Amino acid sequence: MNIAIFGYGKMGKKISEHALKKGHEILIKSNSKNPANKSDLSNIDVVIDFSTPNSAFENISYAINNKTPVISGTTNWLNKIDQIHKLCKENNGAFLYSSNFSLGVNIFFNINRRLADLMKKQNYKVSISETHHTEKLDSPSGTAITIYNDIKKNKNEEEIPITSNRKSNEIGTHEVNYISDIDNLTIKHVAKSRDGFALGALIAAEWIQNKKGIFNFEDVLKDIA
Repeated sequence: MNIAIFGYGKMGKKISEHALKKGHEILIKSNSKNPANKSDLSNIDVVIDFSTPNSAFENISYAINNKTPVISGTTNWLNKIDQIHKLCKENNGAFLYSSNFSLGVNIFFNINRRLADLMKKQNYKVSISETHHTEKLDSPSGTAITIYNDIKKNKNEEEIPITSNRKSNEIGTHEVNYISDIDNLTIKHVAKSRDGFALGALIAAEWIQNKKGIFNFEDVLKDIA
């Protein structure tokens, strides 16, 4: 595949590293000095967007308007995602968003939903915590928000607190705690590197080829499982 990476920071560089190992080519590396909306996408098979909350909407819109499939892992811009869905349908395009492309995290999402369902009638207080590196711009993380939303769908808590921590050299840790007077129950995911996120994004980019529509990473996992 010929790939354009919108947002050539730590994640973009990690995606590039793994893409080259798999025989793909990186034709465009967009950053603040090389804006995405100035890119020629005529020879691009897929755009992978790991940019910033402030630029994601414009980047994704540009790619969809240029008839290029988009994989998006940028978080904290979802107040505009309905507009992207509308644009994608109007252009008969292909768009896939996930707050996290790690296989382990997506297994965690499934466990979290199942646990929330089991706990919905139990007398436990639930809380969420997330820890990331100090350069992460959004807080709470997109993954933590996904966890929160999935719990809210299953367990009718009035308030579910999310604690965000930022530490140097931290990749990403997410934890859900259920606490009662009798016992505590915790599920936890700890990322050891960015490799899992990068490989997941590449798998999604390969999967979306020749497809039209709006997808999420669970659609990918169903096909490759």
